[in-house]
Amino acid sequence: MKKQGVLNWEIASLIAQMGHGDTICIGDAGLPIPSGVKRIDLAVTKGIPDFLSVLRVIVDELAVEEVVVAKELTQNQAYLQKLQELLPIIPITYIDHEEFKARLPQTKAVIRTGEFTPYANVILRSGVVF
Repeated sequence: MKKQGVLNWEIASLIAQMGHGDTICIGDAGLPIPSGVKRIDLAVTKGIPDFLSVLRVIVDELAVEEVVVAKELTQNQAYLQKLQELLPIIPITYIDHEEFKARLPQTKAVIRTGEFTPYANVILRSGVVF
């Protein structure tokens, strides 16, 4: 049995398969996931698991070179600050929410959380460790 890090086998496998430039999404409970995109559904109930906890565990294992969020998230400065604290040296790109959703078909998977905060979604672009 794995002792630490990502214990969910689907997410651990996804991270192991990521190549440079590949993308995954971590989304809130309401993010529409297009047909044909792998869905890893972690949502149990409102707030469980929360978005930031899932993101924290994933960025501990995945080399991330860029984070993409909807610019609408800037309406919630307190939440945006928590996101920036979690990813202090990774560039954040802001795009319209509609463009964000249009990028989802190109992601390897969408990880759905129980988060109920509007626009609490990120696309992570995989980097390299060297």
